Formats: sequence, C-alpha cells, structure tokens
Amino acid sequence: MRRALLAITGLAAGTTALVVLKGAPGVGSSAQDVPTALAPVAPGGSAAPEPPSPTGSAPAVVTPSPRTSAKPTPKPSAERSAASRGGTRTSTSTAPAAPRTTTSAPKVATRTVTGPSVSYDYGSLQVRITLSGSRIVDATGIGLPLGGQSGQRSDDVQARYSGTSGEVVARQSANLSTVSGATYTSTAYQQALQAALDKA
Repeated sequence: MRRALLAITGLAAGTTALVVLKGAPGVGSSAQDVPTALAPVAPGGSAAPEPPSPTGSAPAVVTPSPRTSAKPTPKPSAERSAASRGGTRTSTSTAPAAPRTTTSAPKVATRTVTGPSVSYDYGSLQVRITLSGSRIVDATGIGLPLGGQSGQRSDDVQARYSGTSGEVVARQSANLSTVSGATYTSTAYQQALQAALDKA
C-alpha cells in the first residue's frame, strides 16, 4: 500500500512539472511556485485535480488502479469458529466406570439352645448347643456331677462329647458312641442332646 502511494505521488509530481514547463514563460502564476512535493493528494490515494493552467489546457488527471494485497485471508480455525458460534471447546472423555460391587454371602445367624433337664442315676444334666444356621458348632453338658467317681465319669463324657471339636460337632447328631465306664452318664447326655436338638 505504501509503495502504491509513493508511485501515485511521484506520478502526480511528474505531471505537474510537465504542465508547468508547457506554460508560457514569464507568467507569475502562483501555481508555478508550488513545490512538486506539496501537490495535494486525495484521500483515496489519487492525486487531487490541478488548478487550470494559464494556457487554458486541462490538467491531466491520474486515476490509479486499485491494488489488492496479495496476502491470503487466514481461514478461521476450528476453535475460533466454535467460539464465534458461542460454543465452548469440550474434550471428549470416557465416562467413569461403575464401581464394582462384590456380592458376599449373607451372614448366617448364630444361636444358642439349651435343652431341658434329663434325670439319671447320678443326678440330672442339660446340654447346651450353639448352632450356625442348622449346623452344630459347639456343645457342652451342664449340671454334671463334680468330684468323686461320678465326677470322673462326667469329665470323660465331657471330654468325648463337648467342645468345638467333640463328637457332637463331628457327628451333627445325638447318635454318639458310649464312653466306656460311664454308660449312664453317656446315655443321659445323648438324651439331653436330642432334647436340645428338638427344641432348636
């Protein structure tokens, strides 16, 4: 644009000088005294028309051809076009995965059942059992005689039948083997155990 303006200004100055030289000699017109560098230029880039010369010849009017810039107009990027539409740039992201749920087995209720008292030759006894669901996990005799020969038999029966690792837990029933030398106590324990199972 600057080069075009300089070219137009130079062309206008040359034309003015040519017109002045063609004028009659000795004419003291003020137009001859105007410097060529101060020739007015119209705002559109074209030289302003010269005042009429003393000889009456019409001034030459130079109309510059408009030059367009060779710069290509930049294409709007995808981000700018999205912004001009009022949209926002969004990044595609995958949805968070659903949390993994582990299904655990339902907790089995544990309960304790004490059977009714059973009388026998050396007194009376009860059996208390602990069940987890329908499975016996513990058993113990209650009210067995203590001390003496009867207490010794009771200890043998307790050691064989009761506890978490006794025969009651192993067999899961009242069908127990008889403890040698403690037949009455063994029979009473089995009867009390069966009563506790029936109550459960």
